[in-house]
Amino acid sequence: MKKLIAIFFAALSLAGVARASSGGIEWDRFPKEKMSDMAALQNGAKLFVNYCLNCHAAAFMRYNRLRDIGLTEADIKNNLLFAADKVGEQMKIAMDPKQAKDWFGATPPDLTLVARSRADGAKGSGADYLYTYMRTFYRDESKATGWNNLAFPSVAMPHVLWELQGERVAKFEEKADPHDHSKTTHVFAGFEQTKPGQLTPRQYDDAVGDLVAYLQWMGEPAQSARFQLGVIVLLFLSVLTVFAWRLNAAFWKDVK
Repeated sequence: MKKLIAIFFAALSLAGVARASSGGIEWDRFPKEKMSDMAALQNGAKLFVNYCLNCHAAAFMRYNRLRDIGLTEADIKNNLLFAADKVGEQMKIAMDPKQAKDWFGATPPDLTLVARSRADGAKGSGADYLYTYMRTFYRDESKATGWNNLAFPSVAMPHVLWELQGERVAKFEEKADPHDHSKTTHVFAGFEQTKPGQLTPRQYDDAVGDLVAYLQWMGEPAQSARFQLGVIVLLFLSVLTVFAWRLNAAFWKDVK
């Protein structure tokens, strides 16, 4: 028992160290209003299928669940069913995991729950992370893929949306370390666009918001219904409390 307790506290301390050393840039806030925008969710599903589902699976999601965001079975078959034969199938990919590891250095993870798994209490939600991550890629010829990322430095994944965003390079400045003036730190100073993309910067940010909204929805398709049910239950309990309070008063009014 003592050994188990020691292991438990050691794990807690290591988790604290890992969180403290994670550092990195601040996360931008994901536009939450997109979660209730069916057009945004549908566009996000289209972007996911066309750009993400080539390498990343979403094996815990079935295509027919997309009917919950307003798509018909015909819409799914005609526009989104590229990696499967039937609408009831899971969102899997044909890529062999071993080959993927050889090509990218790591097996691309399943994205069904990625928006929920990337949350950080100190920085924001998983949607905030993904929204920042997909908007901070830049050209870096020192990397094997030719790309780097501010939110995930030295990431193995290339910038799959580069045609939409275009190509950028990151500018860095050397500044004195505020804690030790004898040292300097490498500080991000902004991006410089080198090749235009198919979308303007504002349109690209909007498209990424749609994609992240879909990823957030995919992690819990019943989230909206759960929130609505929760509100209804709280209202019911509030009304029931008033009736119970008055009934209790009526029972005890003649008791001295």
